[in-house]
Amino acid sequence: MVRQRVESPSSHINSSMSASSSQGINTLLEAEREAAKIVEKAKQYRVQRLKDARTEATKEIDDIKAQKNAEYQQFISEHAGESGDAGKVHEETEQKLQEIAQQYKENKQKVIAKMMESLVTVKPAPHENSVI
Repeated sequence: MVRQRVESPSSHINSSMSASSSQGINTLLEAEREAAKIVEKAKQYRVQRLKDARTEATKEIDDIKAQKNAEYQQFISEHAGESGDAGKVHEETEQKLQEIAQQYKENKQKVIAKMMESLVTVKPAPHENSVI
């Protein structure tokens, strides 16, 4: 006996579903590839922006450094002539130190005597917070 193969309506549905399912998977894979490209472009853009910012910051730092160096050189040139004043200030300082040393020698004994007098002389008196 020869059997004839009869196609059932469910076999058409299965093949149709298989084709649409396959097409859906391909669509999802294509969307995933497209998303990966977009993410990669965003990463490259971010890296480029960081490089540009670093370059700009380095330029600004160099500009500020040059400006401050110029200000320093101008300050040095303006105050270079004052080294003679430093000798004068040094002399005045030495003179003041000698005066202070002389006053120390003159008043040392007087201060010691006053301190000893304050320590030795006792004046008993009730405390200001005590009740009489």
